[in-house]
Amino acid sequence: MTGGVIGAFACGAVAAVGGPLPGGILLPQEILETTWFSVLATFVALNTVAYVVVSIVKILPAVRIFSRRGGRNRRAETRSIYPDGGPPAAG
Repeated sequence: MTGGVIGAFACGAVAAVGGPLPGGILLPQEILETTWFSVLATFVALNTVAYVVVSIVKILPAVRIFSRRGGRNRRAETRSIYPDGGPPAAG
């Protein structure tokens, strides 16, 4: 038997008890060779790749190509609670 197997079992894998695992250990071989199962397996594979890409993109820092504000992104007016530059001197 040389069919694909779902899960952690690979074709020709050796069981812990000894000996090779049959090709359809989780599902019968006939189901593994159907068209709908191939479509489902393809969908799961593409979905997994998409989630890996999204995860990697979210880990990386944001790339900012265009800036909406010019210069050094400074405001025209200060928005501090101390508009004159600092807290008043004690005393």
